[in-house]
Amino acid sequence: MITEVIKSKPAIYKSYSLSNFRQIPQLQKLSEEELFSMEVVANVLPFKVNSYVINELIDWNNIPNDPIFRLTFPHKEMLHPLQFAEMEMAMRSNADKNQIKNTANSIREQLNPHPAGQIEHNVPELDGVKLPGLQHKYQQTVLFFPAQGQTCHAYCTFCFRWPQFVGMEGMKFAMRETEQLVEYVRRHEEVSDVLFTGGDPMIMSTKILRTYIEPLLKANLPNLKTIRIGTKALGYWPYRFTTDNDADDLMRLFEEVKANGIHLALMAHFSHPVELSTRAVQEAIGRIRDTGVEIRTQSPILRHINDSADVWADMLKKQVALGCIPYYMFIPRDTGAKEYFEVPLVEAWNVFRKAYQQVSGICRTVRGPSMSCTPGKVQMLGVSEIPTENGMKKIMILRFLQGRNPDWAARPFFAEYDEKATWFDELRPAFGQKKFFFEE
Repeated sequence: MITEVIKSKPAIYKSYSLSNFRQIPQLQKLSEEELFSMEVVANVLPFKVNSYVINELIDWNNIPNDPIFRLTFPHKEMLHPLQFAEMEMAMRSNADKNQIKNTANSIREQLNPHPAGQIEHNVPELDGVKLPGLQHKYQQTVLFFPAQGQTCHAYCTFCFRWPQFVGMEGMKFAMRETEQLVEYVRRHEEVSDVLFTGGDPMIMSTKILRTYIEPLLKANLPNLKTIRIGTKALGYWPYRFTTDNDADDLMRLFEEVKANGIHLALMAHFSHPVELSTRAVQEAIGRIRDTGVEIRTQSPILRHINDSADVWADMLKKQVALGCIPYYMFIPRDTGAKEYFEVPLVEAWNVFRKAYQQVSGICRTVRGPSMSCTPGKVQMLGVSEIPTENGMKKIMILRFLQGRNPDWAARPFFAEYDEKATWFDELRPAFGQKKFFFEE
């Protein structure tokens, strides 16, 4: 039974991007220099925000320190000073659009646009033909990028998928042909999960989303057990599930997936407790759960936004109170504005540990801090001390949650203690070893 919602006053959706962001009334309190700096960064990294984020989530009395403002609006420090200066010079010299674009693309190439071997190692083939809208890194899970879902209601400034939105040739994962997805899953019996990702699949109308999901249902694939949908819509536009014109149709589609014996999970991105605080998101979560859909929550740990144990504990408690399942704390990938957001692994682990101590067992389904890097998904388990001839020595303990080789999963390994390391490739094997075990 689809839960009814009050629709007497539909939400008004308005979107802002680089071309019209100066029309946002709340930005008038900023100086011309601050606005220009935002334009410089927004010419390199994608920028988009909507009326819900502006009016419901941002505390405009706390600018520029408000966490949602930093999560959605560009800031000068998100580019390296030399990169910022290069784009600033191009803009102040009245360069034409092509020159601006070329300068932006040159800078983008320096930002590691496709980390962790996504193009080199993750794109599968069918009958010798590459499938640019699929990724298959771990045995059980195939990622699918529906062509019409490669944008979002608003862009997160940390987003590792930023190349999907900037229009550079050869950068975008996308596919319209659901037939190839179905055939690929049919031939790969090890695949049990299909993850719709983007962008944000919830940007699509229900009618279009159905054209992607329905073929999977009709194919009656015995190995397909779960469909996942990665989305930020609950955080950035919860009305998608309640008062949008096709919200009821979306709930019926969710129910159909369950009726076909396939588990449906929304992988919801919440980066700060304020995203869980509005009546709109609380109503949306309740409505989704009434269809039998499971909501799992995840976010990177981000400097300036949520690098606090108290913030994480609050967020986890709110998620569980609303019936969601905490899933992951991620380390932001080594791409885009990572240097602005990065938190050293040791510090991230301490935030995770102290947040973990503040919550009950029902919140402790969350895993992390986790890095999605080239060999697999690696969790920072913690720091320990071992006795040596020269006294006690700290080491870092890690394990694979997923690996390109399934045999690596759940295997712990050790790295030299490095309190400054922020990413996996900065770590070195402990105990004098030349390589980690998986590098053989």
